[in-house]
Amino acid sequence: MGATKLTYQQAGVDTRRAAALVGDIKSHVARTQQNRKLLGAFGLFAACYDLSSYKEPVIVTGCDGVGTKLELLLEHDLLEIAGKDLVAMSVNDILTTGGDPLLFLDYIGIAALNEEKITRLIAGMCDYLASCDCILAGGETAEMPGIVPVDVIELSGFCIGCAEKPELIDPSTLQVGDVLVGYKSDSIHANGWSLVRRVLKENPDCVSEEELVGFLEPTRLYHDVVRDIRAAGVKPKAYAHITGGGLPENLERLFRGFGADLEIPKWELPGIDKLLAHVDSEDRFHTFNMGIGWVAIVSPDEAEKILSAGPGGTILGTLVDTEGVRVKVRGE
Repeated sequence: MGATKLTYQQAGVDTRRAAALVGDIKSHVARTQQNRKLLGAFGLFAACYDLSSYKEPVIVTGCDGVGTKLELLLEHDLLEIAGKDLVAMSVNDILTTGGDPLLFLDYIGIAALNEEKITRLIAGMCDYLASCDCILAGGETAEMPGIVPVDVIELSGFCIGCAEKPELIDPSTLQVGDVLVGYKSDSIHANGWSLVRRVLKENPDCVSEEELVGFLEPTRLYHDVVRDIRAAGVKPKAYAHITGGGLPENLERLFRGFGADLEIPKWELPGIDKLLAHVDSEDRFHTFNMGIGWVAIVSPDEAEKILSAGPGGTILGTLVDTEGVRVKVRGE
């Protein structure tokens, strides 16, 4: 008798279940194509989008993940939030260019197919994608038994956008005196969680369960801010999505030969003061968004106009001729 012959399913990968899952998530994918549509999508192995409505199209791209926040999201069974975070991290980056997010693709790595978990992840993605009119164009679900631990899910997201060439945001036009306008974050978003997890490990009772769940709220999408600013007829000189590195690093990458002295509002996130009590007072500005998730920079004559255009805008400071970004909290 010869040796028993194995199937792919016995090796831990079920391609038939994976194919069935594609059909199960179609209703979520359809939510992202209410306005924009793919071109000739049926049967293709890659997605196509018609750019002929643009006069001078420039493609913009973004790629990101959820980082170590994912560990706590999995522990708290907040899979929809993980999907939203995945979208927001890349879509917000696309928005900084002045471009429109058009297509999104995801990568999900998992030990064994779990339809319920994957469907919830995709539902969260589609909630955010539908809200900013971006198509879920495709993705990859990889079953990797023995490589991905059974209690872990790997996530990566990729966004493709497009802008009219004359409408691209151009940070090279920045100059001393320009005004920085900040927009509130909804939470810690998806950066700084390695430090959060270290603080919680060493001080497990420093925040309540309710406060921790509040920290885990999804990264805010800023498409509404950008839309309102555009509708008001304002074209900022620069946008910054405040992610890893906080306000200093994310703004300094835009500056050449100058900087900014910023004063930000106190971060009114329940429990955050108790967490930050265990964090170096200077390092907090380089790790967390500190309550500001988005910054627009405009000429002084457009400052008042932009404040009335987007929800939650507040003047943080102006560009100065001293290099570097220095941040302090009002009242401290």
